Amino acid sequence: MAFFGLFGRKKEAAQEAAEQQALDAGLERSRTGLFGRITRAIAGKTSIDDEVLDELEEILVSSDVGVETTLRIIDRIQARVKRDKYVGTGELNALLKDEIAALMKDPAPVDPAIKPYVIMVVGVNGVGKTTTIGKLAHAFKKEGRSVVLGAADTFRAAAVDQLRIWSERVGVPLVQQGMNADPAAVAYDTVESAKARGADVVIIDTAGRLHNKVGLMNELTKVRNVMRKVIPDAPHEVLLVLDASTGQNAIEQAKQFTKATDVTALALTKIDGTAKGGVAIGISEQFNIPIKYLGVGEGIDHLQVFDKRAFVEALFKG
Repeated sequence: MAFFGLFGRKKEAAQEAAEQQALDAGLERSRTGLFGRITRAIAGKTSIDDEVLDELEEILVSSDVGVETTLRIIDRIQARVKRDKYVGTGELNALLKDEIAALMKDPAPVDPAIKPYVIMVVGVNGVGKTTTIGKLAHAFKKEGRSVVLGAADTFRAAAVDQLRIWSERVGVPLVQQGMNADPAAVAYDTVESAKARGADVVIIDTAGRLHNKVGLMNELTKVRNVMRKVIPDAPHEVLLVLDASTGQNAIEQAKQFTKATDVTALALTKIDGTAKGGVAIGISEQFNIPIKYLGVGEGIDHLQVFDKRAFVEALFKG
């Protein structure tokens, strides 16, 4: 397994080991349910036959992998069985890990040549969006990068207050105009301020919910367009934050936000508090968008750069 830093810098062995341990612990509930059910399904059987595949299909669907993704996984396993003539049940876990990893995209590291690197964060209220922004700012700062936050979710006073608390906790500047200010104006000021400061990274919070999807789409488009007046190719990343514990509802949210804006990366939160970790597989595969960050706990350091191989290994560890 090879974990890399947010800017592509390789991590030290101790940090890598600590993150693997946190990932293993975070996926314990998902692993117990998935791995245990698969073990029971193949008990007493020696080969992967139609009965095993039918049970496996039911297990994956009920583990929130999603119907479409599950069927692709089953088709790929059937093709392997047909090609290799005989596949024993003892090989099923290795086969599943290979096929699942093949369906998920790896996130690209942040290009350190882009300065400032602008991240626009989207997602519904309550998924851990503000907390993810705070943890992400902390992670960038630990790598020696200067960060500026923008409070463009101006429809809720709590959103601005929460981001201010995080900016103070992490020790990074915050650009804000208060509740009911124009979100696009806040985004513009944030990017302009970051450029003037020579900052490395800009992270801009946006509204989680407007009155309708058209309103959401128009608002996000306006925010994107106004940032480009300062930096023509901004934002460099549109990060959709999803709560893993909501299972299939997270997939529905992904559908709505990918229609509203050009989402380029996903952050999956609260993976440690749910048995629905399988939703990560379905979301990544179905939308062809890489999961870039994974929240594996409540601590400020419990945000990891997603590594699909490490994730799959942790999910099937045992």
